[in-house]
Amino acid sequence: MQDTSNYDKIRQDAENFYKKIGKVLCPVFNELIYFNAEGFNHLVYKSSHSERDKNVQIAKFKMLARAKELVAKTTTYQEYDESIKEFEVKKFKKKIRESKRVRYWGIIAIMNGWKIKVIIRQIGDNGLKHFWSIIPNWTTNQYRDIKLFSSMKGNPDED
Repeated sequence: MQDTSNYDKIRQDAENFYKKIGKVLCPVFNELIYFNAEGFNHLVYKSSHSERDKNVQIAKFKMLARAKELVAKTTTYQEYDESIKEFEVKKFKKKIRESKRVRYWGIIAIMNGWKIKVIIRQIGDNGLKHFWSIIPNWTTNQYRDIKLFSSMKGNPDED
């Protein structure tokens, strides 16, 4: 457990850093990956709109620089998921539910002794790819003789 008494400052600093990222050219897609408000919101809230534990949020905030670096360097993705989900959209000034294809790509790397996974999401066939989440998997010490595993299975909508 870490000290969450300065959570508001950590969150604000992370949000300022995140906004400065804006977009990053990703070699694996040869496209820009957008770091939009939806991605930052997902770091704070689960898909059920309940707030994540503050310790989890802080851990994700601290890895944002690694996420940016990984997106800018990666030449391959290791995971892919595709599904159909319903979204509320405005059409002709009315809110309606519409089904769209949602794609997720998982990019995994070991960076500075941390194994991390960055999730990229695309809504619809013509939607822009955007940062969705960052997930820590495990850490190693500097000699790499001890691995501390954390089981990170689950739903990419919530992770």
